[in-house]
Amino acid sequence: MIGGASFPAELEAKLLDLEGNRLAAMDTYEIDMQVLSLSTPGIQGETDADQAIRMAQQMNDYLAGCVRNHPDRYAGFAALPLQNPTAAADELERAVTQLGFKGAMVNGHTHGEYLDERKFWVVWEQAEQLGVPIYLHPANPPSDQMKIYAGYPGLLGAAWNWTVETATHALRIICSGVFDAFPNAILLLGHMGEALPYTLRRIDDGWKRSPQSNQLQRLPSFYIKQNVMITTSGNCSVEALICALLAVGADHILFSADYPYVSLENMVQFIEAAPISEIDREKICHLNARRLLKL
Repeated sequence: MIGGASFPAELEAKLLDLEGNRLAAMDTYEIDMQVLSLSTPGIQGETDADQAIRMAQQMNDYLAGCVRNHPDRYAGFAALPLQNPTAAADELERAVTQLGFKGAMVNGHTHGEYLDERKFWVVWEQAEQLGVPIYLHPANPPSDQMKIYAGYPGLLGAAWNWTVETATHALRIICSGVFDAFPNAILLLGHMGEALPYTLRRIDDGWKRSPQSNQLQRLPSFYIKQNVMITTSGNCSVEALICALLAVGADHILFSADYPYVSLENMVQFIEAAPISEIDREKICHLNARRLLKL
């Protein structure tokens, strides 16, 4: 059990291995550093707020110890007890200022509550002040939204519903005005941007006709290009990479392998062979991460 979820034994062994095969695989494929985080559902799966606070602190302390053992190979993203937003903001500050973490990983909604809600803005304010990103990791939607997938289990998970859920969560954050209030805050999205780079024009056109259009200072695409950075995690698609480059630019894309869910070998071969310029490859593979995460 990791973060309240069950995984196949082989996958769980890879997730928990921080000393042996993980480092060997990094060496084999010339990965200098991995940013470690708690896998889904993480702290978001805990129902008791006080227990969530304790679990986040324990998890972050444990992860900090792993990073200290290999400071030149590992960095960390904090787990946050969003069941109590003030405590989550405090834990983010502790994780960054005392433990040396580079940001936070949030595994989707917290029991149906999303990061656009005003009570969570204290976390965005803290992230902006600390100069660290919040990485939004996929999760299943609340159970009352699962009917659309009934009879089509093949659409669950990475095939489709995680993308829809995470992209919608990100758009809720953007359209709530979070980035008008905290213009230097950064949201990280995986899987080549959860399909958002492909839909920027359509989102803007629809938003301009909506009754909510006056609640943002700019169109949604501005914030996606300004306040969102995306990773390649688990998406070995040249078409998606080229679309992302055209939509948001090379300065907003970071290499990520999504290990061990996706083959490290496949991801490395993909980015090394991608038909892009060498300066863009350098930005994606290491320069952007060094800048964003202060590595």
